[in-house]
Amino acid sequence: MNIISTVESIGFMKNLSSNIALTLIKLNDILNNVKNNNDNILNKIKEVISMDVFPDWLNNLEDEDIAFIKKFLLASGSLKEVANIYKVTYPTVRLRLDRLIQKIQISEDNSNEPYISLIKRMAVNEKIEFDTAKILISEYKKQIKESK
Repeated sequence: MNIISTVESIGFMKNLSSNIALTLIKLNDILNNVKNNNDNILNKIKEVISMDVFPDWLNNLEDEDIAFIKKFLLASGSLKEVANIYKVTYPTVRLRLDRLIQKIQISEDNSNEPYISLIKRMAVNEKIEFDTAKILISEYKKQIKESK
């Protein structure tokens, strides 16, 4: 290779390098625009979700509760059919439905303070014992009364 072709090659490489650099800058701008658009879309989704689209009682249910409700509705409210779907006994499905009703009633009871609602939900979900829930609520109410 002679000096002229080497110099031409270096010039070509510089040109190629600057073209690559410009392309990378453009790609970076495009990616930033996509990221900003995605952020905007995510913010819009969060706004919609945070709106009062769903009632509070529905927001307080766990995914498995919502799946149960869906299966219950698709079974036209037949507990026997739901029992067959879950491969459990009818009394088991009845108990599950009763607990779900309790969860919804607790959520609908606006007179409860958030702490009391939480304790009741935990008792219904068997996260704490029923007797423990009663004690916690009783002690909480005493403290509230004493602080007034």
